[in-house]
Amino acid sequence: MVDELLSCNSVSTKTHFKITENCIFVENNKLSEVGLIENIAQTCAARLGYLNENQPVKIGMIGSVDNFELFAMPNCEQEIFTEIIVTTEVLNVIVLSAKISCNNNICATCEMKVVLTDIAIQ
Repeated sequence: MVDELLSCNSVSTKTHFKITENCIFVENNKLSEVGLIENIAQTCAARLGYLNENQPVKIGMIGSVDNFELFAMPNCEQEIFTEIIVTTEVLNVIVLSAKISCNNNICATCEMKVVLTDIAIQ
């Protein structure tokens, strides 16, 4: 659910995703709330893959989503831009704040906790 990694460093990551009708999270021609949350998690996964290039990436799970605010559900064929800011990273837990925008309007924001397992993607 990430088409392009736009920028990435140890704190901030930005991605782009074009919503298509065959996306599993599209309902009634709109990207669902669950799809928005999954896009944030996949942006975190893209960050880990980029920062850990040449190393196996551990599988992550959403530990919690807090303060989720939905302002708009983007339609199919629209492009969304996601930015995550890592606020805490301790051992196998990443805490981040996230913002998704479409057409220069904020669609959703939240805080998310991602827990990394000891299992690496091969």
